[in-house]
Amino acid sequence: MLNQTELSPSTLILNGIPGLEDMHIWISFPFFSMYVMAMAGNCGLLYLIHHEDSLHRPMYYFLAMLSATDLVICSSTIPKALCIFWFHLKEIGLDECLTQMFFIHTFTGMESGVLMLMALDRYVAICYPLRYSNILTNPVILRSGLATFLRGVLLVIPCTFLTKRLPYCRGNIIPHTYCDHMSVAKLSCGDIRVNTIYGLLVALLIGGFDILCITVSYTMILRAVVSLSSADARQKAFGTCTAHICAIVFSYSPAFFSFFSHRFGHHTIPPSCHIIVANIYLLLPPTMNPIVYGVKTKQIRDCVVRIFSGVKDIKSYSM
Repeated sequence: MLNQTELSPSTLILNGIPGLEDMHIWISFPFFSMYVMAMAGNCGLLYLIHHEDSLHRPMYYFLAMLSATDLVICSSTIPKALCIFWFHLKEIGLDECLTQMFFIHTFTGMESGVLMLMALDRYVAICYPLRYSNILTNPVILRSGLATFLRGVLLVIPCTFLTKRLPYCRGNIIPHTYCDHMSVAKLSCGDIRVNTIYGLLVALLIGGFDILCITVSYTMILRAVVSLSSADARQKAFGTCTAHICAIVFSYSPAFFSFFSHRFGHHTIPPSCHIIVANIYLLLPPTMNPIVYGVKTKQIRDCVVRIFSGVKDIKSYSM
């Protein structure tokens, strides 16, 4: 008879990247560099948006939501991964593991939702420029952000409880750097079909719905831009969407690869490749989004230049 401890272990082991244990120390350097860049870049964006009056507009409020979401995603995963790589601190409590899983899936869903809201923002700005400020008021932005967050919470909570109820009698070693839903569920010797089906359902309800809205928004944007008579006007309209399109590519490309390889390519794709891409899926968007928006958005560039010019003036005056 299996005792209660065997059915529900109090401690799990995150084993890092399987097959590449000897290279953990080298893999940690790009992880750490990207994490520092992500934290500095997103904190810098939040500071700019909060303190610069010229950035108190709907587009930048949505960008602030994206930056805050990226900060939570990074902080939920990378510190633990670095502890595994550097100090071999692989143990994690079951409740702590489920909490990490909840934050990861909730805020990746939140990130997808914010990208969808930003696509709708660009649609309103280009197709209804005269009504832009009347449609996207501060209460509307607040309610839409809250609804996106609650959508993730309400859909991921059942997933967490479905995972907690499973009997775990196939050991307690997870071949991963963080607690992913299916990686934890596969430790169970019970029936995980409900977990698998519900996970796919959540992915469709969040990812599928958001991608559909983004596709429809950009289809309408493309139709509106093509109808403009001036080439300069078309270029300017497309220019306002460039940063957002880059953010979508950085977010969804590794997400699609990770999702499909985890479910359909586990016999052909090495586990180490899947784990690395799963980490890139969580780390690449937070790292690249501040860079893309800083380079592609004139208002943010102007604010950064003005701040650095002020710092230089202060230094020269003090000298």
